[in-house]
Amino acid sequence: MRERMLAGELYLADDPVLAEEQARAARLLDRFNQSGADDGAERRGLLLELLGEFGEGSEIKPPLRCDYGSRIRVGAGTYVNYGLVALDVAPIEIGDDVQIGPNVQLLTPTHPIDPDTRRAKWEAAEPIVIEANVWLGGGVIVLPGVTIGENTVVGAGSIVTRDLPPNVVAAGNPARVVRSL
Repeated sequence: MRERMLAGELYLADDPVLAEEQARAARLLDRFNQSGADDGAERRGLLLELLGEFGEGSEIKPPLRCDYGSRIRVGAGTYVNYGLVALDVAPIEIGDDVQIGPNVQLLTPTHPIDPDTRRAKWEAAEPIVIEANVWLGGGVIVLPGVTIGENTVVGAGSIVTRDLPPNVVAAGNPARVVRSL
């Protein structure tokens, strides 16, 4: 099932191999989320173990929630405020010098529209890419398959349903370009 999931195909989420990967992530997340403000080195070590990549000079404030962790790549100099939910069924790439406000959601899972397929517990996912120097305001939700271009700013509370080009300000539900930078 893991190969199907990573290929973006329908898969069954209750696969035992996937369950073990999620359990590993949950154990690391528990330790990370319980760490204190003075535990910067410990936090960084936990993120290096949990995530697929965690760039130099980057910081993620707890609490953090994710499915697997290993499918998340964070570039250098990135700052993530409290409460990130990153459902990394498909890869999530976060570039260098990105700023992510509090309570942002990066959601890669998709679910079939067909009720019988959905009832049978099949699901899929599409990757998310956040390019360098993007700023996601507080409460932004990024949906599956979205790429946000370099230097783009997304206003607080926006829901990003489709790709955003580089060098723009976008806001709203769904997020729309409101001006160029």
